Amino acid sequence: MDPMSIYPDHDTDPANAASEPPATRRYRIEGMHCTSCAGELQTALRGRTEVESATVDFTSGLAVVEGRLEVDPTLQVIASRGFRGEFLEVREDLAETRSRMELAQARTVRMWKRRAIVGIGVWIPLEILHWTVGHGVEWVPWIMMLGGLLVLVVAGGGFYASAFKAARRGGTNMDTLVSIGATTAFAWSLIVFTAQRALADPGTWAGLPLYFAESAALLGVISLGHFLEAKASARASTAVRDLLELQPEVAERVDESGETTKVPSSEINVGDVYLVRPGGRIPVDAGVLEGRSEVDESLVTGEPLPVPRGPGDPVVAGTLNGNGLLRLAATVDGRNTTVARIANLVQNAQSSQAPIQRLADRVSSIFVPTVLSVAAAAMFGWGFIMGDWNTGVVSTVTVLIISCPCALGLATPMAVMVGAGEASRRGILIKSAASLESSGRLEAVVFDKTGTLTVGRPRVTRIDFVEATGDETFIVAAAAAAESGSEHPIARAVLEEASRRGIEVPAAQDFEATPGEGVTATVDGRRVRVLRDEAASCRVEIDDAAVARFFIDDEPRDDAAEAITRLRAMGIDVRMLTGDRTESARRIGRMVGLADGEIIAEATPDSKLEVVSGRDRRTAMVGDGINDAAALAAADLGIAMAGGTGAAIEAADVVVPPDRVTSVPDAIHLARRTLRTIRQNLFFAFFYNSIAIPAAAFGLLGTSGPLIAAGAMACSDISVIGNAIRLRRSLARERQAGIEAARRANATADAA
Repeated sequence: MDPMSIYPDHDTDPANAASEPPATRRYRIEGMHCTSCAGELQTALRGRTEVESATVDFTSGLAVVEGRLEVDPTLQVIASRGFRGEFLEVREDLAETRSRMELAQARTVRMWKRRAIVGIGVWIPLEILHWTVGHGVEWVPWIMMLGGLLVLVVAGGGFYASAFKAARRGGTNMDTLVSIGATTAFAWSLIVFTAQRALADPGTWAGLPLYFAESAALLGVISLGHFLEAKASARASTAVRDLLELQPEVAERVDESGETTKVPSSEINVGDVYLVRPGGRIPVDAGVLEGRSEVDESLVTGEPLPVPRGPGDPVVAGTLNGNGLLRLAATVDGRNTTVARIANLVQNAQSSQAPIQRLADRVSSIFVPTVLSVAAAAMFGWGFIMGDWNTGVVSTVTVLIISCPCALGLATPMAVMVGAGEASRRGILIKSAASLESSGRLEAVVFDKTGTLTVGRPRVTRIDFVEATGDETFIVAAAAAAESGSEHPIARAVLEEASRRGIEVPAAQDFEATPGEGVTATVDGRRVRVLRDEAASCRVEIDDAAVARFFIDDEPRDDAAEAITRLRAMGIDVRMLTGDRTESARRIGRMVGLADGEIIAEATPDSKLEVVSGRDRRTAMVGDGINDAAALAAADLGIAMAGGTGAAIEAADVVVPPDRVTSVPDAIHLARRTLRTIRQNLFFAFFYNSIAIPAAAFGLLGTSGPLIAAGAMACSDISVIGNAIRLRRSLARERQAGIEAARRANATADAA
């Protein structure tokens, strides 16, 4: 396996990216308090004509902007909404990236922790004071007022600043609800407090309770909820952080004289020679020059067993060397390793939005104005109609607090972050949240044969030469020369046959490949064509005359039958679609458990496209070749084997390890679990709000309503966060069990 083939080469220089529109740029955003902050910034970015698409994810704190809007104007838009933005360059030191991620997350956690400590730390003593010595003691209300004011300033400052910025732009957000709720509770208490002391005969004012402690409790408990969100987000994003931590910060570079020097991994350039000692991690993608060892790639590719590596083999940054000393030559620079690109893709997937999130976004966009209307109706309904302004104030504050839809905004991104991160740990790369959702909805899977269900190393089993065609050696040499420019497995088989026969392959000119048909080239001045053939795997023509037929066959992958069995057990319809001969396709199909009716053979790229796009069920196409690219792009979900061509990988939505067909059911199972968690989270959020808001508006929660509301809102957030954490732990246990099972099976095989 060559894990470095997972990603085609690409230009990662940010200077070039900035000058060649449209470009996709990522920004770290600080200062967002809730999902509505992310939605507000996302709307502002999408409102710029230079922006083609923009997504802002509160959970990861990332904004991804695609279009012609340069960095500085983008940062200005971010700043105009009251947030701090930082452009994330693609080519940057991994240690620096990791440090910045951890610092940003730590700052957010500390901020909410500080506010929660102030709010709850003041509220609890105030409540104790009120219920122990408060009744009839003149100075206690003063202490409660000053304590509430302290919390309003310290813990509420951020909420007020965010709400004010939204109001200045004519909008509202979640902080608007919190700010109005806390202010209403405090202001009403201040009115009651003043009336009780200023009026000669307080009358009904004398018996009204004060809510200074409750206003402090609101801000403290809500800050506690945000603190838990920040901690959970940091835990959920460990997949990216773990990937970034895999690459060691120091490499042992070898100079021309053979001397070794320890240098930062980021300073390694293409072609540099370096050593990796036994037990050390490989710092940069490289090829082995000298030495043999077994390399543990499990944390990068998901391969559970160590892989033998020797001269000529590729190794990947972040993988763990076994007992051998390896002398390596870097194939990329230290800032553009496979593990860095994987981390980048995973982060993009985690910060993207799933289609199911649009429902939550639509609800959230009208939620705050609706809640403000309900709160106003509760206030004036109780005040004017029932003549009970105290209950009106309590009901209003309770509605404002209990309806904060933070859980609604967290429902999808928390689960997506967990799902995409866990997939990366299994060597499965899901390019976006939309791809993750599509994977979870699949009803059918169509497999390509060669290189997907089979090992992709076909060999020539027979050559039928046409009589009186001349030199058979030249025919094989000419066919190999014509195929030398092709990536197709048949081309490799023809070249290997020439090598096996000891035939020197001449140079070819005017190479041309026609997907689904074959190749044409000029060899020693003669026109050579290697074409698909109905009777054999391919036919060789020289100067338009058929001279030979090559019969080529392949073997199924060891886990292909298991993968198909697992897919069927999941209720998924399975088909095989191949351009190979019917006889060969059926032989492989029977070996992996497919009936003849489930096999479509002798398909061209166009007919593959028609088959995939014409199905009335949600269908995934799994392939690895250039002739699969169109079908991969047309399918509801394209899944590419990582060892395939760049065209196939670019067209796919999901990339799985090249030597494990069982990664396909793994990916679908993981996506289904994630999608089920998203649905559960959305149900919790909608159910909570649909029950809580009417109860609050009708005063069913009593005088302790604001405090109950703050606790209930925090519990709603915690239920969503806890569900995502449960998913992460469950998937981690599944993954570990799979690794242990593979190791036991390998040990049993070795013992036998």
